[in-house]
Amino acid sequence: MAEKHPEIDQVIAKLSKLLGDRCSTAAAVRDQHGKDESWHTVEAPDAVCFATSTEEVSAIIRICAAHKVPVIPFAAGTSLEGHVNAVAGGISIDLNHMNAILRVSPEDLDCTVQPGVRRKQLNEYLRDTGLFFPVDPGADASIGGMASTRASGTNAVRYGTMRENILSLKVVLPDGRIISTGHRAKKSAAGYDLTKLYIGAEGTLGIITEITLRLYGIPEAISAATVSFPDIEGAVQSVIQTIQNGIPVARIELLDDVQVDAVNRYSKLDLPVQPTLFLEFHGSNASVREQAEQVSAICRDFGAGDFQWTTQAEERTKLWQARHDAAYAAIALRPGASLWATDVCVPISRLADCIRETKKDLDESFLVAPLVGHVGDGNFHLCFVIRKEDPAEMAEAERINARLVERALSMDGTCTGEHGIGLGKIKYMHLEHGEAVEVMAALKQALDPDNIMNPGKIIPARAAE
Repeated sequence: MAEKHPEIDQVIAKLSKLLGDRCSTAAAVRDQHGKDESWHTVEAPDAVCFATSTEEVSAIIRICAAHKVPVIPFAAGTSLEGHVNAVAGGISIDLNHMNAILRVSPEDLDCTVQPGVRRKQLNEYLRDTGLFFPVDPGADASIGGMASTRASGTNAVRYGTMRENILSLKVVLPDGRIISTGHRAKKSAAGYDLTKLYIGAEGTLGIITEITLRLYGIPEAISAATVSFPDIEGAVQSVIQTIQNGIPVARIELLDDVQVDAVNRYSKLDLPVQPTLFLEFHGSNASVREQAEQVSAICRDFGAGDFQWTTQAEERTKLWQARHDAAYAAIALRPGASLWATDVCVPISRLADCIRETKKDLDESFLVAPLVGHVGDGNFHLCFVIRKEDPAEMAEAERINARLVERALSMDGTCTGEHGIGLGKIKYMHLEHGEAVEVMAALKQALDPDNIMNPGKIIPARAAE
C-alpha cells in the first residue's frame, strides 16, 4: 500500500469542488481503477476523477501538479502489464466519458477521436463510409490506451501498429499545458517528432486527449482460413516463407496444440488439436484468390493438412472472435486461476528458433501455458495459467518468462512486442536498451520533473533518480 501523500486531502477537496460527484473516493471505484487485466494485484488511487474534456483534464492536472500529487490515466483497463496501478497513490483520471468521434474525413482517409472511443465503436461508426481502422489488439480497448501502449494485434503484419497509424495527438502536459504534436498532413519534416514520443509513453509524459488516425478502405474481398500442421516447426516455417515471399497476407496467427484445445472447448470449434494457423486475405477477388493459392502451396510443402476456407462474414467473425477470446479460453482450462501473458517479438528469421526453445522449456515444466501469436511480425505470447497464491507456480512462471525474454533479446528482439512495459517488464529495460534508458530518464525529468505522471512505469527507479 502506497504511503498517503501529505497533501492528498487538499487535492481531493479542490477536485471535488471542480467536478462535484465526478470526483469519487468510493472504495469500489478506486479498486476498479487500480488494476488492469494483468496478474498484478490492486494498487488503488486515492480518488478517481471522471473528465469530460481536454480542458477538464488540464484543470485536474494543474491542481495535482501544484501539490506534486501523482496522476494516472485510465480508460478501458484492458492493459496487461499493470499500467494503471497507482503504485504511489494519487488521482486516476477516467477518460471513458471522452468518447466522441470528433471528425471523419473520408476523402483524406483520416479521423480524429477522443481517447475513450473504443475500437469496435469506431469501426461501427465508420462502416457506412466504406472505411475502417485496422489496428486490432483483440480486446475492445480504448483508442487512447492503444496509443499509450503502442498497441498492435492481428492486422499488424499488413497495416502496421498504432505507431504507423497515428498522424497527430493532442496531449495535456504534466504542468497542465495543452499541445498538439502535429497536423493532418501525411508527412512532415518540421522539428522533433513529438507524436512518436507520446505513442507508447504509457501516460508517463502527459495524457492524450485527442488522436488523429489513418483510415483504410474496406477491402473488396476478404477470405479467412485455418490450417493445421503435425508439428509447430512446420507452421512457423510456413509463416516465415510467406512473409519472405512478400505475400501481403492481412492476418497470420499461430495457436499451439494446447491453445487449440482450449479454443475448441471455449468457443465451440472443432479444429484438429494440432498447431494451427489462422489466416486472412484482403484485396480484390483475384488478388485474394492468388494470395490464398500461394500460401496454400507453401503450407503444403511444410506438411499442412487441408485448409478450411470461408468468405462468409458471420463465419469469419466467429473464427476471429475465437482467436480474440484465446486468453479467456486459456483461463477456462483451470477454473479459478489467473492469466499472466507475456509477449516477446523477434526478427522473423529467428522466430522458429525462439518458439522451438520456448516450447522445450514448457515441455519440461509443470505449468499450463498455451502459446499464441501474431507470428507474421515475429510476435508471440505465452499465457501462463497460474494460481497466484501458489509460490511455486509464480516462481516457475517467473523463471520461464525470464528465460523467454533473455532469449528474445539475445536474438535481437524485444521484451515486449505490444503489451508495453508498465510494471511487469520494467526490470528488463536496462537489459534491452542499455544507456538509452538514461536518455529516456532525462526526457522524463525534463517534461515531468516532479514525476507525477504515472510514476513507477517504464523508467527503472535507479535511472529516474
